[in-house]
Amino acid sequence: MQRRTLASTGRETSVIGLGTWQFGGDWGPVEDADAFAVMDASFESGVTLFDTADVYGDGRSEELIGRWLRANADAGVTVATKMGRRVEQVPSNYTAAAFRGWVDRSRANLQQDTLDLVQLHCPPTAVFDDDAVYDALDALVEDRSIAAYGVSVETADQALTAMRHTGVASVQIILNAFRLKPLDAVLPTAVEAGVAVLARVPLASGLLSGKYTTATDFAPEDHRSYNRHGEAFDQGETFSGVPFEDGVRAAQEFAAALPEGVSVPQAALAWIVAQDGVTAAIPGARNADQARSNAAAGSLDPVPGLDATVHELYDRWFRATVHERW
Repeated sequence: MQRRTLASTGRETSVIGLGTWQFGGDWGPVEDADAFAVMDASFESGVTLFDTADVYGDGRSEELIGRWLRANADAGVTVATKMGRRVEQVPSNYTAAAFRGWVDRSRANLQQDTLDLVQLHCPPTAVFDDDAVYDALDALVEDRSIAAYGVSVETADQALTAMRHTGVASVQIILNAFRLKPLDAVLPTAVEAGVAVLARVPLASGLLSGKYTTATDFAPEDHRSYNRHGEAFDQGETFSGVPFEDGVRAAQEFAAALPEGVSVPQAALAWIVAQDGVTAAIPGARNADQARSNAAAGSLDPVPGLDATVHELYDRWFRATVHERW
């Protein structure tokens, strides 16, 4: 497993992390035992970065990770959590007092005195321009409630705004073979600013698993059913905002470009972490086998010629519909 430094935090983490949105139930039910099996398999495969949020299952994901950390006290796993989506999404809710309450709740859920990394969870755009927001986050670092902070964003412009503030240690942004805009300015700016980049939705909500057809159905409680057109939250979070049928067909072409023996998700993840400026990709996993397969991508070299294929597919299938939107 390759490792990289999480920018100004000084922490060394695996280039493949574990996203844990699925522990909250928005991808269908996941039993406690299955969640622990996923974390065990990830760690045993070299993963040392877990990503979560206080809103995933209204804290269930954090609580499960907290229990795992307590049972694996010497694991050295970095936990990146997020805050801010449990309230109405208006800028006035992003206050120092609110941050204090949210952080204290996450500290209790995760059973940690000091949180490794706390990220604002895709707040309203105006929040990124508010100096008081960063002052409040700096205060949490100063009193050791958190070790570092960053932002999770929906758009490239939000990421660029956040990176103007020197305290921002990380930017989490959707980046995968079907969402290439971060390559234009976000990654080069992050390299220059010394900011870590965590690539989320790296498999385009499963499109780049290589398993789906245009006839694939998802359970009603799965966001890939109820948020396909942005009904519940930003459409970009579901299939990266690309039309499902187009995504399936593009994924089939992606698969056809791979040599025998290379899986679609591993190739897709290896492509992401090969991009200059990316610190880690954070795919989710619903079972131990998926976790191990994802982790294996952290030791793979990029497939020769795949980068050109990715750009050609993007230009043909997605650029017109997603590039300027996010």
